[in-house]
This record gives sequence, C-alpha cells and structure tokens, in this order.
Amino acid sequence: MFSFAYPLLFSLLLLPLLVHWWIPPYRDRQLAVRAPFFEDLVTLSGQTPASGSVVRRRSPLRTVVLVSCWMLLVSSLARPQWIEAPVVQQTPSRDLLLAVDLSASMQTEDFTTADGVKSTRLDAVKQVLDDFLARRKGDRVGLIFFGSAAFTQAPFTQDLDTVRDLMREAQVGMAGPKTAFGDAIGLAIGMFESSHVKDRLLIMLTDGNDTSSKLQPEKAAAIARDQDIVIDCVAVGDPRAAGEQKLDEKTLRAVAKIAGGHDYWAGNRKDLDEIYRRIDRMATHEIQSISHRPRRDLYHWPLLVAVLVSMLLQFGILFRGVSRR
Repeated sequence: MFSFAYPLLFSLLLLPLLVHWWIPPYRDRQLAVRAPFFEDLVTLSGQTPASGSVVRRRSPLRTVVLVSCWMLLVSSLARPQWIEAPVVQQTPSRDLLLAVDLSASMQTEDFTTADGVKSTRLDAVKQVLDDFLARRKGDRVGLIFFGSAAFTQAPFTQDLDTVRDLMREAQVGMAGPKTAFGDAIGLAIGMFESSHVKDRLLIMLTDGNDTSSKLQPEKAAAIARDQDIVIDCVAVGDPRAAGEQKLDEKTLRAVAKIAGGHDYWAGNRKDLDEIYRRIDRMATHEIQSISHRPRRDLYHWPLLVAVLVSMLLQFGILFRGVSRR
C-alpha cells in the first residue's frame, strides 16, 4: 500500500502562489544608455521622458519545469512510503518454568537407558528435558536449579537452545546437597510476576523430600494457586528409598493438588518419557500479534526526478546559447 508519512506538507504547494501575490518582483536598477543628443531626440519625438521598468517573462517551458520540480520536492518532503503486508507473529499463551532438583540424591544410578545401561537420575532428566525443549517450537521457557537453595538459571525466553545448553551443563550439588522444594516454588512465583500470559505452568522435578526450605511447600503452592500458577510435580527415583533419597510423595501430591496440577512418578526412563509426552500434548492457545508493518521509503525517487528535470532544463538553455553564437 502506497502512502505518505507527512501528507500535511502538501500544503506547501501553495507557497509559490503566496509569494507571487504578496512579495513584489525583484528589481535590479540599471542605468540606461547615455547619448549626448538625448535632448534633441526628445524634442524631435515630442515625448516626455519618464522612469520605468522591464519585467522579463518566463517561457512556458520554464514555468512548467519550475512547477513540476516544486511539486516533486514537496512530494519528497512528504516522505512517500510503500507499506508492505503486516508481519503476523504467532506467540504462545503459556509460559513454562522448569525447576530441576540438583541435590546429592540425584546422583543415584537407578535409571536404565534404552540400551540397558544404568544412568543417574539427573542424566535421565537431562535427556528427557532436552527432547522436551526441542519440541516446544517457540514457547517461552524458564529454568530454575535448586538444592540447598533455589537459583534462577534462565529467565523466560524463547531462546530454547540456550536453555538446553544450560541444562546439559547442570551438575549434581552445584546448588547445594539438600532440597529446598518450597523455596524453589517461591522463587518461581517471583519469576511469574513478569509473565502476562494466561496459562502459566511450573514443572517441578525432584527426587527428595524438603529438607532446607524456609517456605513450606504447601503454603508456597497456595500462593501459586492465588497467582493462577499451575504446578505439576514429577517425582524422580525409588519411593522405597530411605534417608535423603526418600521421596515425599505425600507432599508432592499435596502441592500438585493445591496448585491445580498433577503429580507424576517416573520409576524409570520409559515412565519419565511418557510424563513429558503427556505434558507436551497439552495444547497451547496460539495468539496472533502484529509486530510491525515493514515500510520502504521512496522519497529519493521524486527527488531524483526533480534533479534530472532541472538539469535537462539548464542543459537546454546552455545548448541554445551556444548554438546562437
């Protein structure tokens, strides 16, 4: 679509008429030819000398060229543009936040890979999360690591390659040996304060009970519910384990129920894959947002035409003057 950015500047087209009506013509005073017999000529002709002026008239061609150049210049000042079709970007209406437990118990080797090799709980989570993130296709995802304390590893972003790299670099114990489950939920609530989408989902991956939180998980879940944050709890590990490796299934179920989510237990890699396939099948509501309409400036074209026309006029005047000599 063709348009002008400053159409009001076309009012300048009337400026030459106002100058012509209100400003007197330019006067260049010159002495007439002196003749010693001027008085005799006046007597013989019977005329009375008087002062006067000669107004030089433009040729019609020059008038047309000047008017055309002025119109082209004003058109260039009005900034003609070609506005292209709007660029419509599909954006998801859901933000995902992943909270990964890096406590010491995540080092336990009780997972079996597809080829029968034993792997640690964290390695299994890394592999499944990598596949999960590869399928998000533009969703905004954030990442939290928690152990003895909770830390924001990646804010909400659509740069999922960076999130995947950060997940691959995660190591057991880098956030402390204990499990601050409730504090991780509290940190997630703070991160969601900057999110303005309708659906907000927190996925907690943990294999241990809460051992170091200052905020109780159930209370944190209630706050999350009030903030319209859904929490899915994914329990990783053997529920029959004891000590630090023991799963607090009761707390995980309570947190998921309070926050309107679901609790899962991944006893092996196959179960963990199925959990994330179910989460991946949850439909996100796509919304359309017009980011911008590309504009291409065309002001240089009328300006170029005005310069060429004026140059042709001057060349014509010079050529005519040379041909008369």
